[in-house]
Amino acid sequence: MSWTPQEGTKGGHLIQSGEKPRARDDLAQTPLQTRQQAQAGSPEDEDNPFRPPVDLRTEDEELAKHRKATSPLPHVDPKDNDTSNTTNAPDIPKSKISFSIKGRANQAITERSAPLKPETSPLLERKLPVLDTPPAPAPPPAVPKSRLYVGNTRVDAPPKPSPPLVRKEVVRKKRIKEKPKLSEEHAKSESVYYRKPGNESVVGSGTYGKVYKTCHIYTGHWVALKKIRMEGERDGFPVTAIREIKLLQSLKHVNIVALREVMVEKNDCFMVFEYLEHDLTGLINHTEFTLTPAHKKHFAKQFFEGLEYLHRRGVLHRDIKAANILISKSGDLKLADFGLARFFERRKTQDYTNRVVTIWYRSPELLLGETQYGPAIDIWSAACVLIELFTRSAIFPGDGSEINQLDKIYSVLGTPSRGEWPGMAELQWYELLRPTIRQPSIFVEKYSKLVSPEAFELLQMMFAFDPTSRPTATDILAHPYFTSEEPMPERPVELALIDGDWHEYESKALRKEKEKAERDARRREREQEKEKLKAEKEGEKRKADDEAGAESKRVKTDASVPA
Repeated sequence: MSWTPQEGTKGGHLIQSGEKPRARDDLAQTPLQTRQQAQAGSPEDEDNPFRPPVDLRTEDEELAKHRKATSPLPHVDPKDNDTSNTTNAPDIPKSKISFSIKGRANQAITERSAPLKPETSPLLERKLPVLDTPPAPAPPPAVPKSRLYVGNTRVDAPPKPSPPLVRKEVVRKKRIKEKPKLSEEHAKSESVYYRKPGNESVVGSGTYGKVYKTCHIYTGHWVALKKIRMEGERDGFPVTAIREIKLLQSLKHVNIVALREVMVEKNDCFMVFEYLEHDLTGLINHTEFTLTPAHKKHFAKQFFEGLEYLHRRGVLHRDIKAANILISKSGDLKLADFGLARFFERRKTQDYTNRVVTIWYRSPELLLGETQYGPAIDIWSAACVLIELFTRSAIFPGDGSEINQLDKIYSVLGTPSRGEWPGMAELQWYELLRPTIRQPSIFVEKYSKLVSPEAFELLQMMFAFDPTSRPTATDILAHPYFTSEEPMPERPVELALIDGDWHEYESKALRKEKEKAERDARRREREQEKEKLKAEKEGEKRKADDEAGAESKRVKTDASVPA
């Protein structure tokens, strides 16, 4: 089998081996005639299911088409069988197999020029007649294949990235308050805490500096400013002030003064405390207000509750005195002035300085040079404060020296023996300050009638020479004086009626004024006595002069009379 190309759009035809190719003149038909013949077709072509559509049929079967064109087919009844058609039909020689390839342009021309006939090829879908029926719904779009498959293999889904962490903050909007109107004095203040010029606002003074009573210009709250003395500090900020700030920040108790803030202003450092109107020294020396036994017990109980909290937290105050015990108008008592306070070790002994505690309230072991001590030194000072609260006077008022202070203690409590104080001889200053005279105790005779029996027993326990024999603050609060003895503690509401503030500073100023007035009165008395004596002397001299003048006159008169 071979293939020969043809002219135009008619492709080629197939010939058997040994057959000569047909001349082109034999097929001298025009393309138009060929197309018309192909379009006309034949009934056999239309009824043959194995024939391709008209537009795809070959046009090179020259012999068969030429025979069909020259000899028309006889009429065949459709009722006749195929066998009758086959028998009646003349013998037509079968043509050789040939084909042709149509170009795209000729196919388009054929489609435009000839109407399409129904297609009967089984290779193509049969076109059905158009009916007046609604169109079929469009098929659903193809679902894309899941990403979890690679081919037909399922793979794990990649982990979804976690959302970024977002910090939620609750914003609470506050109403902006109007700026308060300040008075003329507060408006002129250079600080947020207003204080009067000079020493008018001073409520305390000491080696640490000064304490001022000030008012917050915006809130109107009264506070106490403790100025830290910076003069002569070689190491910068004072270590005692740092220790006090650290301690106060760690202590939270109703009977401990509260530190609000630390303020730096004009190269000066201040500690800002809550302000309390009085201290124990000021109330004791008040000329008009008198504390009842129930009021005294109320203050004593608050005092030992605050001291018990300090010792439980492992803190030694080391400067307990009446001036460092503050009292408010409502009757609340708070311990203050922690400049000498420090933490102590409970399980082991350490060396501390013995130059602590105001000397009137200093325990005898500190006066004899003890450096390893504990809460017992605060108990001795508390006993001095308690008896001062009962009697309104200090029990051991010395002149400021250790020797004189020991003499004051021995004169009231008696000279201690080795049985009363076993470790006394081992103290480093004992030989230097050893008592030369043994004095008896007059404590019972002097104070047993000034306080209640339970209070006197408690004071005797607290004034023990041996530090290990003194009770703790917890033991003191469990004593019958606080638990069962009448009267029971009572809050002094009368403090709200006292005019002015009463502190040790005012008490000292008042005492100085009183002493000055007394000195002035004594000086005036002396001057009056001098003037009186001078007047008497002048009167006597005048009288003597008068008498002498009278005697001289009498002598002259006697001399002038003749004998």
